[in-house]
Amino acid sequence: MNMSNYLATALLNQVFRNTAYTRPGKVYLALYTSNPTAADTGQEVSGGGYSRQEITFGAPTIETYNIYHPTTGQRVTVLKPTMKNSADVVMPTATADWGQVSHIGIRDAATGGNLLYFGALETPRSILTNDIYKMLTGQIVLTLA
Repeated sequence: MNMSNYLATALLNQVFRNTAYTRPGKVYLALYTSNPTAADTGQEVSGGGYSRQEITFGAPTIETYNIYHPTTGQRVTVLKPTMKNSADVVMPTATADWGQVSHIGIRDAATGGNLLYFGALETPRSILTNDIYKMLTGQIVLTLA
């Protein structure tokens, strides 16, 4: 997942300029029918019984990732601090079609608020009336590096 401009700016200011950042007490999963982008410009699902749902995360761990080195292009192994959701996140039953959900976001409020992280789903899914969208434990993965 990618960090939003809002969170990146807040963290840089907090760490390097001693500018206070008030962390959210809770964070919420939001579903999108378009890319939210780092600037928070995507189309969030609305209507049809939709509401953001709270996410809980486990403590960060160091995990191994295989990536392509940006300079050499060779495959290398790196270690990254990583957090994952510690419980399933179950969205409400759709009372109308929500459209094709292609992205998710993590927001700092149940309504409104700020986008913190966002990312594309591996498999976009059309949410129809009476569907229930669920993210299983460990499916939402956040890193800083």
